[in-house]
Amino acid sequence: MVEVEITTEFIKLDSFLKFTGAVTLGSEAKFFIQSGEIKVNGEVETQRGKKLYKGDQVEFQGEIYKVK
Repeated sequence: MVEVEITTEFIKLDSFLKFTGAVTLGSEAKFFIQSGEIKVNGEVETQRGKKLYKGDQVEFQGEIYKVK
């Protein structure tokens, strides 16, 4: 599990994927999210603007990222 610290109240899912380096472009994030390849707290998430808060977990390509 990779813990990722944010300094704001929340971060949007597409921005989080770029911030962690899981994807390099916003268009990549959009593609993976809309394809149903991202799970947030164990459930498939298809909204790019989904707000992530501290304690949330994002699963992508076998890796788990925890918002800290």
